[in-house]
Amino acid sequence: MSEVQNAHPEAILIEGLSKRYGKGDAAVDALKNVDMRVAPGEVIGLIGPSGSGKSTLLKCLGAVIEPTAGRMSIGGETIFDSATGGWKNSDLRALRRDRIGFVFQAPYLIPFLNATDNVALLPMLAGRSNSQSRQRALELLQALDIAHRANAMVSQLSGGEQQRISIARALANQPPVILADEPTAPLDGERALNVMRILRQMAVQYRTAIIVVTHDEKIIPTFRRIYRIRDGQTYEEQGQQ
Repeated sequence: MSEVQNAHPEAILIEGLSKRYGKGDAAVDALKNVDMRVAPGEVIGLIGPSGSGKSTLLKCLGAVIEPTAGRMSIGGETIFDSATGGWKNSDLRALRRDRIGFVFQAPYLIPFLNATDNVALLPMLAGRSNSQSRQRALELLQALDIAHRANAMVSQLSGGEQQRISIARALANQPPVILADEPTAPLDGERALNVMRILRQMAVQYRTAIIVVTHDEKIIPTFRRIYRIRDGQTYEEQGQQ
């Protein structure tokens, strides 16, 4: 199965995105007219040195901070447009919960919940019943080959198992977009490549667009497309796949 099947509408479309901190002589342009397109089912890398604007771009797309200018769309729906007043969603918390999944360097699982309940919590917060949420969680754990750990507490899970649970949690509400911030940083080479294999598999299976921010040289060859960011500007290039 092809990793990218249908690029229209783009799962992620960013046009002319800018972010300025401060005013006057103290102003700093963290992003400068950034353009980016990511298709459903595609996993792309976002690579750049510290201070280049990677985290700012992720926070803007994740509706954590407000851009200064530009436009962002998810799944063909505009979520921000500076030309028409900014955010199009009055409830950014709900936007993040329902439309965007997050995977971090650390799993950030809730220690007093087992693996299934850590994944089921998000659908329940979105209004699904307990049985529906747990069924969704179990389906994802099965897809990630970790269903045998469904009742394990966080303290009983290995680091790699915890990261799989965090990926399942990010997929729990079937978001069109997942933002992964250094998801392989604490892992050795084999485990890092396994996480990337899982992300690619999940992207295709659930038609999810995934942006992976990374400094990890081990996984850079796994991307088919890369956006390098320098001084707040992005440059697209083909990966080594």
